Amino acid sequence: MQHLSPELEASLRAVPRRWLVTGAAGFIGSNLIECLLRNGQTVVGLDNFATGYQRNLDEALASVGTGSAKRFSFIRGDVRNYRDCEAVIDGIDVVLHQAALGSVPRSIADPVATHDTNATGFLNLLECARLAAVDRFIYAASSSTYGDEPSLPKIEERIGEPLSPYAVTKLINELYAAVYARSFGYKATGLRYFNVFGPRQDPDGAYAAVIPKWTAAMLLNQPVTIFGDGRTSRDYCFVANAVQANIRAALAPDEAQGEVYNVAVGGRTTLVELFERIRSTLALHQVRYDLEPVFADFRAGDVRHSEADISKACRLLDFVPSHDLTEGLAQAVPWYVAHLGREAVGACTKQGCTSAN
Repeated sequence: MQHLSPELEASLRAVPRRWLVTGAAGFIGSNLIECLLRNGQTVVGLDNFATGYQRNLDEALASVGTGSAKRFSFIRGDVRNYRDCEAVIDGIDVVLHQAALGSVPRSIADPVATHDTNATGFLNLLECARLAAVDRFIYAASSSTYGDEPSLPKIEERIGEPLSPYAVTKLINELYAAVYARSFGYKATGLRYFNVFGPRQDPDGAYAAVIPKWTAAMLLNQPVTIFGDGRTSRDYCFVANAVQANIRAALAPDEAQGEVYNVAVGGRTTLVELFERIRSTLALHQVRYDLEPVFADFRAGDVRHSEADISKACRLLDFVPSHDLTEGLAQAVPWYVAHLGREAVGACTKQGCTSAN
């Protein structure tokens, strides 16, 4: 999968570095690893497989070829364990910290586990990176930090009260980063992701994100549930945009470090619109889905509307989204068709459904 522009690839290749990617077996982490290895970098991956999968790493390594894959090493470890963080940080030039327990509903069901991974784990890694004088520390922040701030689009300097334990943990990350800059002069750069989606994102489980979950349901001819009235809106960001933002942040000059940046497309799509976009994209791959969505109550902790102002990232990081929602779905949906197609065909044979792959 192509993630970077030729200009950015050239900048990355010009200076080989040693990168640490936490959450390496997750879908964003594995896409970062694939991109870095493809562009001549050496990568260390850290993951405890709480939500990531070995198959994501296997696919990323297979895509870059044996030669490039030799520049990857993996350590099974946990950011909640300070010793694990110490063990992986030696000799690292850039940290791309993606490890987290995502999902607002998960954080409401288990706030302690969410805090341990997202807040304590972040602090462990940040402190180890500071002591090791790691040159660049880039971390996955979240649009959930905006909380109940009603203004659209969302601007980095204006946030509200958090609406979930998950949002609290992501705000804590930003507060620690700011304190480390003031107390130690060590800068960590946050990327506030807005609903990232793409290949390798897990469609299974109670806390699966909406795009892979709905895509899988449509492939299996199962009902799709929309929480609320369907007018809730989000700024859906294809994973290539997130990969680009991480690389640009890591390569950005010192004066751009220590900031927080929105990472998104800068648009807004309602859930009802998203449902139709996924259905129409699947139709391009001979998958017919005739069911209508089922509506349920709003979920606790969900933000009503989300749309990013990405001008700061564009100005200071030279970030320009490479994929909008339509272009992202055009790449993501074929991956799900290919990986879930056999299961879908089997289910359809049993159920007499209309999906065909």
